[in-house]
Amino acid sequence: MVEKAQTLRTQAPVAAKRSRRGLWASKRFQENLVAAVATIIATLGLALVLFPIFWMLSTSLKGQIEALKMPPNWIPAHFQWVNYYDALTLNPFGLYFENTVFYATLVMLGETLSCAFISYGFARLRAPGRDYLFLLVLATLMIPYEATLIPQYVLFSKLGWTNSYKPLIVPAFFGSAYLIFLMRQFYMSLPVEYDEAAVIEGASHLQIWWRIILPLSKPALGAVAIMSWIFHWNTFQGPLIYLSDNKLFTVSLGLSMFRAPFGGTPWHWYMAASLVTILPCVVVFFVAQRYFIQGIVVSGVKG
Repeated sequence: MVEKAQTLRTQAPVAAKRSRRGLWASKRFQENLVAAVATIIATLGLALVLFPIFWMLSTSLKGQIEALKMPPNWIPAHFQWVNYYDALTLNPFGLYFENTVFYATLVMLGETLSCAFISYGFARLRAPGRDYLFLLVLATLMIPYEATLIPQYVLFSKLGWTNSYKPLIVPAFFGSAYLIFLMRQFYMSLPVEYDEAAVIEGASHLQIWWRIILPLSKPALGAVAIMSWIFHWNTFQGPLIYLSDNKLFTVSLGLSMFRAPFGGTPWHWYMAASLVTILPCVVVFFVAQRYFIQGIVVSGVKG
């Protein structure tokens, strides 16, 4: 009995080690561990991303003096909901919203249509120097916007387009290098047999693009449209340079009017107006996120 008890005592640690090793080697345990770590990392990333939004919301509900207090109060002493009404009525933000919707929507339509058409040529048509021309289009991504700003302004000024939306809308109908790249990658993932079958039936390239390629490109078109609309909704430099009439201002220019020199910026109104202006972008993204994510995945991986 004594020998048996000693044997059990010596075997117990070995069995415990084996059970622990078996637990770590278990596929289910490894999957649960990976899921737990991924959840923790995602939660930390979400907190990091949402912290500026929380800061904006907190500041937008404070009074003018409390918004400048250091160290800041995370929770306002008194919730000033009237800040949103004051911020949106101090300047005609209703008009700014209408102008921005008009401008961003037209630019989105122009860029989506032109990039879809241009990308078809780069992805499907065979011509001498096609790849070199595509590399030239991509090379324009390396040119800073500031390098072409003065020549463009001189050109549009000679045409009499300043203080209008023409310098902001018309160039969009000639495509965007980055969006052309995305659409080309998606087109190259589509089987070429579709084109060959259509050619046998007597279809032209324009008919192939319009009746076959475009209906199959809804995910990529959705991603391009969303990125274009959100970018131009938030853009500031273009409207700042070409628009001088207050009746034509966009929301980005309206927000800049809150900035005051020597620390006189009403941050509680500034944050309230900023939160309202980002809501359309959030709504558009969540409504169409299925097309956006699918289009980005397909365009970025295949081809």
